[in-house]
Amino acid sequence: MEKKLNRAWALIIGTVLIALAILIGQSSAQADSSVASIKERGVLKVALSPDYPPFEFQSKAGGQSEDAGIDIQVAQKIAKDLGVKLQIMNMSFASVLVAVEIGKADLAIGGINPTPARRQNVAFSDYYYNGGQVFLLTKEGAKQLKKASQLSGKTIGAQSSSLQYKLAKDKYTDSKVVGMDKSSDLVLALKGKKIDAMGIEKPVAEAYIENDHSLTMIPADYNLSADETGAAIAAAKGNDELINEVNKSINEIKSQNLMKTYLKNAAHKLKDTTANTSMLHYWQYFLNGLLYTLYISVWAIIGGMILGAILSLMKMSAWKVLNWPAVSFIEVVRGTPIMVQILLVYFGLGLLINIPALTAGIIAVTLNSAAYVAEIIRGGINAVNKGQFEAAQSLGLSKKDQYRFVIFPQAIKNIWPALGNEFISIIKESSIVSIIGVTDLVYELNIVKADTYRGVAPIVVVMVIYFIVTFGLGRLLGHFERKMKYGN
Repeated sequence: MEKKLNRAWALIIGTVLIALAILIGQSSAQADSSVASIKERGVLKVALSPDYPPFEFQSKAGGQSEDAGIDIQVAQKIAKDLGVKLQIMNMSFASVLVAVEIGKADLAIGGINPTPARRQNVAFSDYYYNGGQVFLLTKEGAKQLKKASQLSGKTIGAQSSSLQYKLAKDKYTDSKVVGMDKSSDLVLALKGKKIDAMGIEKPVAEAYIENDHSLTMIPADYNLSADETGAAIAAAKGNDELINEVNKSINEIKSQNLMKTYLKNAAHKLKDTTANTSMLHYWQYFLNGLLYTLYISVWAIIGGMILGAILSLMKMSAWKVLNWPAVSFIEVVRGTPIMVQILLVYFGLGLLINIPALTAGIIAVTLNSAAYVAEIIRGGINAVNKGQFEAAQSLGLSKKDQYRFVIFPQAIKNIWPALGNEFISIIKESSIVSIIGVTDLVYELNIVKADTYRGVAPIVVVMVIYFIVTFGLGRLLGHFERKMKYGN
C-alpha cells in the first residue's frame, strides 16, 4: 500500500513540475516576437503547414525543393517590409497557432480564419484573402449529391481544427463529420468512399480538381459574410505592434492588387510540381526522410539505453531521493502519449531553451524509450536467480563488480528479445516527430501526397521502406540473440 502511495505522489509531483515549467516559460514568450526583437535578429519566423496547395506547398520546380504558394508570397512581402529575412517553420496545421501563442514563431499563416475561439488565444491581422467555401466530391458521388443541402445525414470530412470542420459540425448536425490532420488524407478518404464530401476552400478544391479529373465540387450553403470566412495572419496575443506592421503589408497587397500575381505564381509553380508525379521522381524526398528517421532512431536507441539503465538502478535503489524521481519519470512517460510528449518538449521546454525541431524530436523519443527500457532492464535484473547475487558476494566482489561481471551479463540475455522489440518500436514511433516539422519519412510522405495529389502510392513506398528497415534490424538482432543463446 505504501509503495502505491509513493508512486501516486511521485506521479503527481512530476505532473505539477511539468505544468509549472510551462507556466513559467509562457510568461516570457511574448517579448521575443516584438518588432524590435525581430529586426534585431534579422529574421521573421512564420509557422505554416506546407500541405495545403495553392496556399502553401513544397515545389520541386527545377529539381530544388522549396516552400511555395500564396501564403509564402504574403509572408515574403511582410518580411521584406520589415527589412528582415523570412524563416519558414513547417509543422502540422494544429500546431501553428500554438507555436505563435508560446512565442516559438512570430506569425502563423495558412488560410486561418480568426474565429472567436481563436481570438481568445492569439491576435489576428486584417483579412488578406477570401476564396469562398465549397464541398469537394467525386464525380460519381456528385450524381447523387447535386447541392449542399443533400449532405444532411451523410459523412462529411474536413481538416481538424479548421473553419470547415466547425462549419460542418454546426450546420449538419445530423451528419457525421470526420476530422483529419491532412487534406491529402481527406481526399484519399473521399476517393475511397469513407466520406461523401469534403469541406474545403474553393482555391484548394480547384487545385485538386485540376490535378485529379475524378473530382468535382459544389458550392457550400453556409451563407457567410467575408468576415466569417476570410483568411488572416496570427500573432501572439497583445502583440499589436507586429499586427499593425502586418496590416500595413496587407493593405499594400490589396491596393496594388498583388494577390492576383500571387495566385498566378502559385498556379505556375504548382503546375511545374505536378508535371511528373511518379514516385521515382521524388526519390530524394524518401531518401531524406529515411536518413532523418535513422538518425533520430540511432540517437534515441543509444540515449534510451544509457538513461534507461540509470533509471532502472535509481528505481531499485532504497534511497527515496533516487527512487522517487525515477518512479515519477517512468510513470508520467508511460502514462502519456508520445505525441503529447513531443509537443511538450518542443513547445514547453522550448519556452525556456530555443530547441530546434530535430533536437526536440530526438530528446522526446529518447526520453520515451528510456522509460520503457528502464522497466525492461529492471525486469531482467530481477529475473536473475538470487543465488547468483549470493555467489558473487561470496567471491568478495564489490557491489559494482557484482553487477558488472555477474548480474548484467545474465540480465542482458533475458532482456535482449524485449530490447529488440523496443528498438524496432523506436524506428516506427519516431514517425510522430513529423507533427513538429521534422522531415522524417512520414513528413516527406505527407509532402509527396500534397504535391502529387496521389494518396496510395506514397503510402506504399513509405510502408515498404519501413518494412525493409525493421525486417533487417529484426534479423540482425535475432543473429545476436542466437549467439548469446549458444555462446558462439
